[in-house]
Amino acid sequence: MKFEIKERDAAGRICRFTTPHGTVTTPNLMPVINPNKLLITPQEMRNWFHTEILITNSYIINKHERLHKEALSKGVHKLIKFDGAIMTDSGTFQSYVYGDVAVDPLEIVAFQRDIGSDIGTILDVFGTPDQTKAAARQGIGETVKRAKASVPLKGEMALACPIQGSIYPELRQRCAQQVSNIDADFFPIGGVVPLMENQRYTDLVKVILASKKGLTPAKPVHLFGAGHPLIFPLAVALGCDFFDSSAYAKYAQDERMIFYWGTEKLEDMSALPCSCPVCSNHTAAELKELERKERIVELAKHNLYVSYEEINKIKHAISTGTLWELVERRATCNPYLLEAMNVLRIEDHKSFLEYYEPVSKPTALFYTGSQTIHRPGVYRLHTRLFKRFRPSSNQAVAFPEGKKPYSAGYEEQIKKIRKKNTQIAILIDSHLGPVPLELDEMYPYAQSVFPKISDIETEDAATALFDSFTKNMDVLSWKGNSTLTKLKTSEKEVDRDAQRISAVCDMQFGRGCGDVLLGGDIAVVKSKKTDKIRNVYCNGRHILSMRASDGLFTLKLDGAKILHKKIPFPLLRVVVHDDAVPFIKEGKSVFAKFVTDCDEELRPLDECLIVDIKDQLLAVGRCLLNKTEMLSFSFGMAVKTREKIT
Repeated sequence: MKFEIKERDAAGRICRFTTPHGTVTTPNLMPVINPNKLLITPQEMRNWFHTEILITNSYIINKHERLHKEALSKGVHKLIKFDGAIMTDSGTFQSYVYGDVAVDPLEIVAFQRDIGSDIGTILDVFGTPDQTKAAARQGIGETVKRAKASVPLKGEMALACPIQGSIYPELRQRCAQQVSNIDADFFPIGGVVPLMENQRYTDLVKVILASKKGLTPAKPVHLFGAGHPLIFPLAVALGCDFFDSSAYAKYAQDERMIFYWGTEKLEDMSALPCSCPVCSNHTAAELKELERKERIVELAKHNLYVSYEEINKIKHAISTGTLWELVERRATCNPYLLEAMNVLRIEDHKSFLEYYEPVSKPTALFYTGSQTIHRPGVYRLHTRLFKRFRPSSNQAVAFPEGKKPYSAGYEEQIKKIRKKNTQIAILIDSHLGPVPLELDEMYPYAQSVFPKISDIETEDAATALFDSFTKNMDVLSWKGNSTLTKLKTSEKEVDRDAQRISAVCDMQFGRGCGDVLLGGDIAVVKSKKTDKIRNVYCNGRHILSMRASDGLFTLKLDGAKILHKKIPFPLLRVVVHDDAVPFIKEGKSVFAKFVTDCDEELRPLDECLIVDIKDQLLAVGRCLLNKTEMLSFSFGMAVKTREKIT
């Protein structure tokens, strides 16, 4: 089965998952179908919600004589009358709810294969939150043992091997690593229903992160039993691809309505805060007056409409680079979810999530509250600033947050400063921390929207960053023209354009790369409208183009040649197998299956050098994946080639 990334944001991704019964686009929701209790038929789901994939329980089908015979003779797709992809569960959850059930681990896998499941699930050992570490470890051992024994039985069916380990992150990660080494195709994170039922979202986040750290990124990840849209955005941002929902039916039976912020009892509602087809065609009073059977069906439909709407909002957020904004806004709907967001502030988790975060977004970074400054992308910005940026002077004048870009907002003041001292550095004490003036057009400094006054936590974090950045500098805060009297006079000529170009290059490509690229006769082409840098030439060769959208450089082929010659292997490199070389020389993009190595520092949307295994430069392009993804995926594009060596 093919699984490839098409778009991404945070650790979330829009992927194409190809099954024998059609292609499924992730993130996606699998409604749970009980063949004995159909509130909404699979065909109705297909028509009303464009449902691409369902999940049903092979244990229920297997133990029911009529369903068992019909499934074996006709197949599960004809049994439930659905022509899309179908995943089957094995009875693990039933064993958790009802105690031991009579299911043989290998027989149930073979049964799922024989009834034509697109994705079958092993009978894992459900790990409860209250079990001891020893018990969780024992459960993992049995789960992995069953997974290994099940693989030879899967045939053409994709096999799902759940990750267990209770609430112990190290056990979750270990289990994930072990099942990643098995020839499995689909990775559910199991045993999380009790956490969601009790709103233990902090533990849930830790479980997801630990599981993701141990898993190969090249396979779909399913958050088993997560059927409420409240958790969808955060789970997707952490790397989950699939959810399944029996909640739509269970809540309807209890006459409860699902909303993105939680659930509401119909009897307590006088108005319907929703515009789905159900709520548009009924008032709250009219729903209450329906016959119970009809009312339950209408509530189930509403619950699915709301659930799918949230999935579609998440897909839109990934496409527009606004997933973290959606996550943060949704987190404010529930104090336990908001509390769980604090887990993401731990440096180890920020570092992990940063690895998957694109270096640039199609839209500006929007402030939503105290969580914004802790985003993985902002963490990367600060990491690169402290590791890669080289201040032009140990003396600086600092301005407060102002109009962007800061070089234009403070243009008159900066002219006065540089008239007296040409060498002094200019800093902005911004909501995002220190901003050297040379970087003020770079994403996300210029492409961010904050209120004039943010929250105290953000201000404290920004102040701490500014103080740390300037601890070895002599900094004057701008107090108006009186500040000019405190400046020493220096009239040494400084090339501001070269200073800006070098600073951005260091941030993008690595410390010192600015000097490498500018080691010759530099010519700069600027926009006639904005006077901003657009193209950079070195010794008459076009080496860089600055993008207006994010203030970052597109690396041209001549610039790539300079970097390739001057910086050591494997920096900035994506190494391809010999089989791919002829295609790269034709200008074709790099597919993941042909990548043999990659610079660990490269991130999605970073510029890169495409080389062969002898480090001969073939082309220049832009990464779509990070190193781990490139070396894991068998399908999809890893680097979009821009220019080839001729």
